[in-house]
Amino acid sequence: MEWFNSHLLTGLTFLPLVWAAVGTLLPEKTVKHWAFAGSIVVFLLSLKLYTGYDPQGAEFQFLESAEWIPGLGVNYSLGMDGISMWLILLTTFLSPLVILSSYQGVEDREKSYYTLLLALQTGMTGAFVAMDTFLFYVFWEAMLIPMYFLIGIWGGKERIYAAMKFFIFTMVGSLLMLVAIFFLAYQHKLQFGNFSTALLDLYKVKLDGAGYFSTQGLLFLAFALAFAIKVPLFPLHTWLPDAHVQAPTAGSVILAGVLLKMGGYGFIRFAFPLFPQAVATYQHTFLILGSIAIVYGAWVAMVQPDMKKLVAYSSVSHMGYVVIGLFALNSIGATGSVYQMLNHGISTPALFLMVGMLYERRHTKEIKEYGGITKVMPLFAVAFMIATLSSVALPGTNGFVGEFLILLGAFKANPGLAVLATTGVIFGAVYMLWMFQRVMFGPLTNPENKKLKDLSLREACVLTPLLVAMIVMGVVPNFFFEKMETSVAKLLERTGKVEMVAQTAIRKDGK
Repeated sequence: MEWFNSHLLTGLTFLPLVWAAVGTLLPEKTVKHWAFAGSIVVFLLSLKLYTGYDPQGAEFQFLESAEWIPGLGVNYSLGMDGISMWLILLTTFLSPLVILSSYQGVEDREKSYYTLLLALQTGMTGAFVAMDTFLFYVFWEAMLIPMYFLIGIWGGKERIYAAMKFFIFTMVGSLLMLVAIFFLAYQHKLQFGNFSTALLDLYKVKLDGAGYFSTQGLLFLAFALAFAIKVPLFPLHTWLPDAHVQAPTAGSVILAGVLLKMGGYGFIRFAFPLFPQAVATYQHTFLILGSIAIVYGAWVAMVQPDMKKLVAYSSVSHMGYVVIGLFALNSIGATGSVYQMLNHGISTPALFLMVGMLYERRHTKEIKEYGGITKVMPLFAVAFMIATLSSVALPGTNGFVGEFLILLGAFKANPGLAVLATTGVIFGAVYMLWMFQRVMFGPLTNPENKKLKDLSLREACVLTPLLVAMIVMGVVPNFFFEKMETSVAKLLERTGKVEMVAQTAIRKDGK
């Protein structure tokens, strides 16, 4: 246990993979219980990150380092700050819920299924803790493999197409990032005498940043392409609706809950501090793209006949807020952006889980097939209502806090685009509440719907933590801000933009 305490990040990263390996030796029908137990253990251990992290201490904590490929300056280096801490906790929090939600929906090749889920958790956690750019790339690519098989084996009718599209989009963007990583390592050798892919070493590399196609500008675009695909940012979003619709429920939950956050986190940890002048140069370009994503995603969601596709396009819209918050380049916008990543990682997975629960009962996701569900599934209707209100950013829910801060920060950066982005709040309410009304209210005319059963105990256990989190994050956001605000300030300091006044005022008001 002493070794685990001193290598906590390594333990949290690889314990799910080791647990999965042991699970392959167990009988088929017991693997899901083994996987669930392992995910609970990892979540409980991850709470040590919260209790042990000191926001007034060093910028990066729980550091671990060992030589890996010394000839290329590549090290096994791990660490975390107040931003990555919350994303790691989000990952470990969602994992047991995802596994528990699959108990009834997955009955074929269960051992392979739960092994892939745990392996995917290792890849996601590793990406959040990697302090070496090459190590980050390894984990980034490692995530693709289990997700590819989860979609390709347990997905819908067009699962192969969706899995290939997801894989190709992500791979193309990341290969350019790999080229940029080795270019930075070579520049480190020219300037300091040795190759290094360590993130903190690369922060010191000086590059020409004057102009859109300067050295910084081109390297920034190489990283930004990989991250924009993962967000996904308009017009690189087309893989997401296909992946969501074809993926099993667990795949959609992980995509929305964690994998999309890799894009935002990549901008925060790598693109912004490595290329600060290029970020300032491309600021308004990304503000425009983010604003378009918000409105476009909402408009397309509004006309979707499929519930899952509607929620998928809502992700395009919501992650657009993350982009404009980050590229506002002020503290209030960046803080809201990080918080919005956590919000989206709670609210949208809840919606996907509930769509999956309906699908398990009726084997259709078409909105027109439902209506009057409240009469036979009252507990489900209440849960769906809370998640819907969170998604439309009702005051008192988590969604309101994140979107309010982002729009306030965006208004300080570009009032016109902030007004355009604000219309997305209205459109979001339209498509979400309209879907809720068509599915939950009205006459119960379809005889198939009259036989639907309300939430089981297992399903209630899956949804309750998410619903509670939506309210807690909406009512006491300072609990989360106090651990992340110093890290956000450091991020903006590296880009030369620090504006703490508005955020400090909000914290004092407790809003």
